[in-house]
Amino acid sequence: MRYKVAVFDCDGVLINSETSNLFYYNELLRRMGRFPLTQEEFAFVHSHTAEESVVYLFREELGFSSDLIDKALMEMKNIPYANYLDLLELEPGVVETLQQIRPPIKTAIFTNRTTTMPRITQRFGFDALFDSIKTALDVKRPKPDPSGLMELMEFFGVTARDVVYVGDSRVDELVAKAVGVDFFAYKNKELEAMFHVKHFSEIEELLLC
Repeated sequence: MRYKVAVFDCDGVLINSETSNLFYYNELLRRMGRFPLTQEEFAFVHSHTAEESVVYLFREELGFSSDLIDKALMEMKNIPYANYLDLLELEPGVVETLQQIRPPIKTAIFTNRTTTMPRITQRFGFDALFDSIKTALDVKRPKPDPSGLMELMEFFGVTARDVVYVGDSRVDELVAKAVGVDFFAYKNKELEAMFHVKHFSEIEELLLC
């Protein structure tokens, strides 16, 4: 097989979390007395860590004071993410594809999610589908810093030519380029990628050819 390891982003690839993220962050903004997410802001929070998102949403250029960021981060802890788990949906074909490509191909997740990932892992049974799960809490710097992907390569004992990364955002594209691994763009034709795929069955076909 061409690849020994397939690494996947989480949000927008393995799970459809658009609705949950929209409701979650708009609830935070409501509590902080701020207007709802714009389309540009939603695109940002969907691919960055919670802390990065809060800094961005309450940036000074919008007229917010710097101390509001700390208040927003504290308020975020008072919003149980469990309330939004039912809004998460597994992308079609995820389980079937992962079951077909394993064990010849090792699988991993590299995501900018932090404290919410264990709940998602438990809900969708990711522990049984992936050999390693790396979040922003496991690295010194989140994506687009490539250190997490490099650590996964070291963990599996492989080189860049043995790895493919599947993502849906510019952040994911930058990570793959920085390390030199092949990149599959999931449901985003605007990204520069080796292949653009719309369904996990296409990923399975590409990995097993």
